[in-house]
Amino acid sequence: MNLFYKYSLLSLVFSLISHSKLISQPNYEFRGVWIATVDNIDWPVKGMVNADSQKAEYIRQLDLHKKNGMNAVIVQVRPSADAFYPSPYEPWSQWLAGTQGKPPSPYYDPLQFLIKEAHKRGMEFHAWCNPYRADFKIDSSSIAPSHITRIHPEWFLTYGDKKYFDPANKEAQEFVVSVVGDIVNRYDIDAIHMDDYFYPYRISGLEFPDSISYLRSGTKLNKDDWRRSNVDSIIRMISLVIKKEKPWVQFGISPFSVWRNKAQDPDGSDSNSGQNNYDDLYADIVLWLKEKWIDYVAPQLYFEIGNSRVAFEKLLNWWSKHSYGRHLYIGMGIYRASGNLPPNSPWKNPNELPDQIKLLRQYPNVQGSIYFSSKTFNTNPNGWNDSLQNNYYKTPALIPPMEWLPMKPVRQ
Repeated sequence: MNLFYKYSLLSLVFSLISHSKLISQPNYEFRGVWIATVDNIDWPVKGMVNADSQKAEYIRQLDLHKKNGMNAVIVQVRPSADAFYPSPYEPWSQWLAGTQGKPPSPYYDPLQFLIKEAHKRGMEFHAWCNPYRADFKIDSSSIAPSHITRIHPEWFLTYGDKKYFDPANKEAQEFVVSVVGDIVNRYDIDAIHMDDYFYPYRISGLEFPDSISYLRSGTKLNKDDWRRSNVDSIIRMISLVIKKEKPWVQFGISPFSVWRNKAQDPDGSDSNSGQNNYDDLYADIVLWLKEKWIDYVAPQLYFEIGNSRVAFEKLLNWWSKHSYGRHLYIGMGIYRASGNLPPNSPWKNPNELPDQIKLLRQYPNVQGSIYFSSKTFNTNPNGWNDSLQNNYYKTPALIPPMEWLPMKPVRQ
């Protein structure tokens, strides 16, 4: 065999291998990134109060994510009963211009800009809202006179260093639903998205202070079931208002990784988490999926493969069996690969993320991933930007369609 023929044959083999890798990639796959604004985690950068600088930074992040093969961004637009847009209900966010109630300068509508730039790049825009958090850090948060905690202090409960809407308060529920309805009505969003903060994570030795609300309710339910019913109510109401305003807009929830442990419920996951959605956050995600109140679930599987208490592969398997026909996107904890890690950390392993992607692609009813969070990609941890660009997300993917939703009208 002459040398030229040998090299030609090798080139053909490598070409076929490369082609087979591309063929194996999904045509439809949700590939999203969370962009957190609370406490300036991702955007705007802390201290970046100039509107033009904010715009340039957002575009930089979008272009990076587009290059990495992403097709959606989940941007936090209501982190703490405040707004990244001109709202008739809530003041401008302190994390936009430094002081709550202060508009951006030079003036612009951030949400309109964020959506437009995402859509320009063919990316979906999911508006991420926190339902109950109202004062992120008592004594240090900037709170405007027009903030709802000033106008209706009776709607709120203090727990630890934060204030929360009382989930049992019907007027508070209606207020939050109105805020969501306003966003859906006025903006060309693709989804409303909520994360894992319903009733707050338990603080050791401190009970959530809703005893008076429980007594006033006159309910025959025990307190745990009553708390879950409060959250069920607002989820159902938000679902209804979204579909009433624009039936094509999705409603997604990103819960903590564990619904319940098997030790607590035979139908729970093979896990050993200290807290869970059902018993601690009073969020019965499984019920919401069964009742079709939400369109997708994105559990935060932020631990590594083989973790002794909440193993990625075990939770992936459990959620794949409990999505009840709704879309399932896996929350990926790439942030854990940043910072000073111990030498034996699994998050120093460059194969951790690729192995997770390979695993989730083995499940036909897992439709994609969402990465937490945007700023982690700035440092290309473990070369994962390169892995996505050159291999796992080399071929662009379309957003998986939701057959139960009507088609979104063509944008004008």
